Amino acid sequence: MINLKHLLKVSAAWVSIVYAVCFAGVAMFPLLRPGFMRYGLHMGIDMGRNILTFGTFISGLIIWNVIALLAVWLFVTLFNSIKK
Repeated sequence: MINLKHLLKVSAAWVSIVYAVCFAGVAMFPLLRPGFMRYGLHMGIDMGRNILTFGTFISGLIIWNVIALLAVWLFVTLFNSIKK
């Protein structure tokens, strides 16, 4: 049985660290963004304006944490409910 509370805390910490590093990387090296879109997300689009603010950082951090927590919750639920 997986400890859901502990896994959710660890996942939130991991996602927050990765998101902050990626956000800082794009802020310091904006030319990385088109390459990431092409090779990381398999998309080739015109990026338009560069909008990096404290508000976009916080909103993205919240969105990615919610997505990660839902994914981990689903994983734990399936792991604990499916018999070996």
